Amino acid sequence: MNKSFILKPKLKDYEPIIGRSALEELKALADKLSGKRILNINSTYIGGGVAEILARMVPFMNELGIDARWSVIKGDNEFFNITKKFHNALHGKKEEFKDNEFEYFLEVNRRNSQELDLLSDIIFIHDPQPVALIQKRGHTGQKWLWRCHIDISNPDEKIWNFIKNYVEKYDAAVFSAPNFAKMLNIRMFLIYPSIDPLSNKNRELSREQINAVLDKYGIDKKKPIILQVSRFDYLKDPVGVIKAFEMVRKNMPCQLILAGGTATDDPESDKVLAEVKEVAWKNPDIHILLLPPDSDIEINALQRAATVIIQKSLKEGFGLTVTEALWKGKPVVASAVGGILLQIKHKITGLLCHSVEGAAYAIKTLLTNPEYAKRLGENGHAHVRQNFLITRHLKDYLLLFLCQYYKEELIYL
Repeated sequence: MNKSFILKPKLKDYEPIIGRSALEELKALADKLSGKRILNINSTYIGGGVAEILARMVPFMNELGIDARWSVIKGDNEFFNITKKFHNALHGKKEEFKDNEFEYFLEVNRRNSQELDLLSDIIFIHDPQPVALIQKRGHTGQKWLWRCHIDISNPDEKIWNFIKNYVEKYDAAVFSAPNFAKMLNIRMFLIYPSIDPLSNKNRELSREQINAVLDKYGIDKKKPIILQVSRFDYLKDPVGVIKAFEMVRKNMPCQLILAGGTATDDPESDKVLAEVKEVAWKNPDIHILLLPPDSDIEINALQRAATVIIQKSLKEGFGLTVTEALWKGKPVVASAVGGILLQIKHKITGLLCHSVEGAAYAIKTLLTNPEYAKRLGENGHAHVRQNFLITRHLKDYLLLFLCQYYKEELIYL
């Protein structure tokens, strides 16, 4: 397979999916932002849904004539260990912090604020890692927006109060779901994440391409495939997935694939991967695939080959792997947490579960009822087409930016 081949569709290529009028609307909105410079800042260029979305969103904005840019905050292992603890604590996990960790977090943000070019009209900060860059706010006409991609509905209050102190210095905050948000003394917006239907991870593949990937990783083409695609992260519960699979395998032949990678801002992932390998030790029906960042076609092929796709997260921001699976018309079993609830309507677009046993039961239901599984997959595809494609996401971002210059409240649900 040619790894150098990267599909870079233009906006006009989406017309068969969304229609000409939707493209014309994007152009009309972008024209109103003419002359504005927009800078996105997050913590990594590689790994995770935020980087994946920005890698497509920024080029689209430039194609529409907007001066859009993307930078990342730089930090060492100590910084990213601290921000990983922030991430866990904001999801509600109990973490212990020392005073000097807060000081170091602020010091790294101060250092980056001196090194980054922040001369833009709109500074769009993504997630907690660069939140304190707001201290470098420039002229009064400059707009600062904070985009929260994670579920902070039940955070450790000490950590949230620390982060909130900086968030409320922004002009507005953006959340991915209504139940993720915390009350703030600034304007708040709701914007769902999205997938790119024409990216290498989501476009149509030939049967030959799919089979080539299965052969590459030694996957049995005849045995039903249960697949979870995720970073190796405790919150994705890969060990729980293995336990559910073992329950299913007692009654019917099948195989499990846990496929994913690591992110440069998540130093904990290597430890999780080691534990997963230990639990799966020498089971020939469990395939643990550590995929490099440029594995979009491989992930696409695995998802298209899967019989059932699972996302057994303990916490979840939105769950773009669920969106990807639904777009491919696959039956999905997923935990009833976070943004997954916006995507999986139980027994309509997929099946929700609340435990290892529940996940196993749902998987068995789908394996033994292929027509039911097919119907769920078809419903899921239609749901994503209507709500979770990147062109809709792009429109919402353009409206968000325009809101910073107009008094009218434009909130798209």
